[in-house]
Amino acid sequence: MTKGPQSARAARGRAAHASGLRAEGIAALLLRLKFYRIVGRRVKTRLGEIDLIARRGRTLVFVEVKARGDFTLAAEALQSRQQARLARAAELFVAGRPEYAHFDMRFDVVLVTPRRMPHHLRDAWHP
Repeated sequence: MTKGPQSARAARGRAAHASGLRAEGIAALLLRLKFYRIVGRRVKTRLGEIDLIARRGRTLVFVEVKARGDFTLAAEALQSRQQARLARAAELFVAGRPEYAHFDMRFDVVLVTPRRMPHHLRDAWHP
């Protein structure tokens, strides 16, 4: 029995999902080593998913993790549409949690590529 294109596509999807989970784990470890506290992982809102939410002092950091085979591809992977979606999801997250109402908010990106240390871009964009 031969496998069709749908099963190949499903296998690629599972591999991409597993790669994304690994990258998010690496990013979370990097942030913890920098004295951030991870508040949430893969936080789902009705406006989209936030890869990581971290806290350091009175700053709440919404982190998008990009894993690619090449650093340049990872750096270019976050488009303005995705930035806007993440900003809206972050606002919704904070609106539902009054304990964070007076925190500063920031948007960071962690780039994860093979055979390189992950790269943390602080304050990567402003909504």
